[in-house]
Amino acid sequence: MKATYFDGKNMKYDENYPDPKLGEALVRVNLAGICGTDLEILDGYMAYNGIIGHEFVGIVEKSENPELIGKRVVGEINAGCGECDFCEKGLDRHCPNRTVLGILKRDGAFAEFLSLPEKNLHVIPDSITDEQAVFVEPLAAAFEIKEQVSLQPEWSVAVVGDGRLAQLIIQVLKLTCPNLTCFGRHKSKLSSLINIGVKIKIGIESSDEHSFDLVIEATGSNSGFADTMKLIKPRGTVVLKSTIASRENLDLTPTVVNEITLVGSRCGLFKPAIDALSTGVVSVDSMIDSTYPLEKFSDAINYAKKPETLKVFLKP
Repeated sequence: MKATYFDGKNMKYDENYPDPKLGEALVRVNLAGICGTDLEILDGYMAYNGIIGHEFVGIVEKSENPELIGKRVVGEINAGCGECDFCEKGLDRHCPNRTVLGILKRDGAFAEFLSLPEKNLHVIPDSITDEQAVFVEPLAAAFEIKEQVSLQPEWSVAVVGDGRLAQLIIQVLKLTCPNLTCFGRHKSKLSSLINIGVKIKIGIESSDEHSFDLVIEATGSNSGFADTMKLIKPRGTVVLKSTIASRENLDLTPTVVNEITLVGSRCGLFKPAIDALSTGVVSVDSMIDSTYPLEKFSDAINYAKKPETLKVFLKP
C-alpha cells in the first residue's frame, strides 16, 4: 500500500509499504488530518518509528462484524490489552500495554489503509462530511475537559493558544462558561472567535494576571505554560491539554505556592463529539484549510507548521 512513514529521522514515502496486520477491522483511509502531536513526533516526541497520523475517516473494507463493512467510520486511537484493570473500566488509553494509532507501536493514518479493533470504530452519519469527520478525535479530546472538571457557568475561563485544538476547546467550553477569553498570537485565527462571543487578546495585561478560575493550556510550549500560570487565580484549576515536548525545565513553584490544581487531559469519548458535529452545536468549517495528496506529504507538513495554518489534510 501507499504510505508515508517516519524512520526516526525523516519522513519517507513508500508505494509498497506492508499492509496492516489481519485480525482487526481494515479501513481504507479517505482523509487524514495533520495534528500538532504528529509534528511533535517528527521532533522526537515518543521516539516513534512508523506511519504517523491518528485523525482520520475511512471506509471499512474487512471486518469480523459484517454490519461494519462498507460503513464510513472514525476510530478511537488507543487499543488496550482487554485484560487489565484499566481496560475493564473502559480506560484503554491508560492500559500499560496499549498501542496508539500513529503514536505508539501501531501504524497510523497517513496511508491507504489502517487497522483497528472493531470496538474502536464509530460510524459517521451522512450529515457529517469527510473533512468534518476528521475533527472527531480532537473534538472528543476537547469534550474530555467537561468530564474531568465540574464547570461552573459563573467561572472566568481562559484558553491559552489559538490553534486547532484550542479553537475546538473554546467552542466546547463556551457551551457552559460564557465568560471566556482566548489569549493567542495570530490575528487571523483569533478573528473567527469574535463571531461566537469570545474575548480575544494578544499578550497578557497586568489586569489579566491571576484573574481566571480555569485556564486551559493548549500551546504545547514552555512559554504557554508560563502564561497559564500568570493567568490562573490562587486555588484555581489548570488543564494541560497539549504535550510539551521541550526539554527545558518548567517552573512549578507557583503551583505549590498558589495551591493550583493541575489536570492532565488527553483523549475523550467520541459520541459527544459526533453528536456535536451532527447537530451543528460545534462548527469546524472555518478551520478547514488545505488538502494535499499523500505523496506531497512534505509540502503538507511544512505548510501545517506555519503559525497561521489551521487544519491540513492528507488524501491517499
